[in-house]
Amino acid sequence: MRIHKEGKKIILVSIIGILLLSIILFYLFRCWSWIMIVPLVILEAMIVWFFRNPIREYEAKPEEIIAPVDGKVVIVKEVYEKEYLKTNCIQISIFMSPLNVHVCRYPVTGKVIFKKYHPGKFLVAWHEKSSELNERTTVVVENPNKKQILFRQIAGAMARRIVMYSELQDKAEAGKEFGFIKFGSRMDVFLPLGTEILVNVGEVIKDGGIKVIARLKN
Repeated sequence: MRIHKEGKKIILVSIIGILLLSIILFYLFRCWSWIMIVPLVILEAMIVWFFRNPIREYEAKPEEIIAPVDGKVVIVKEVYEKEYLKTNCIQISIFMSPLNVHVCRYPVTGKVIFKKYHPGKFLVAWHEKSSELNERTTVVVENPNKKQILFRQIAGAMARRIVMYSELQDKAEAGKEFGFIKFGSRMDVFLPLGTEILVNVGEVIKDGGIKVIARLKN
């Protein structure tokens, strides 16, 4: 199992901490120490599992929009995007629980033409207003057909660290990694009106970076 680079330091520190605590517990309680050590080992296993980074390969067509993350679709509706696109769009929002893979992948192939970090609150990620009020990043990619797709990483009540690697003029490739969010969060994708939507509210996505969630209109 591959471990994401964002988790390596956390995993190393937590292993050292749990090892030292286990030694102390064993010294103090001897044969009864396992009652406290076993939950610590389970906690460490969960931390390692959270930072897994599965290999996923898919060659997306220019009109295909790929699921940027694993999780549950919580919003599919028409909205007005006021930060950059300044027009009505179709918003698809995917909520990630702490059990989901938290690698963030480009939903479309093209060129990065806008990026911005926004400090903010830490409302629960499925809250509709979290897209505007929570800590978040915004990235816009223009595809080869000059269509602009905006997407946001949104911190949740547990997530306190958003990592975004995109830089202006970067080449974006659908399904390839552009960031990571730690411990529960949400991803919003804003698509042009007329886009064919291939997911529904309540649908669970287990193959982010591969699953096609929409097709742009030519």
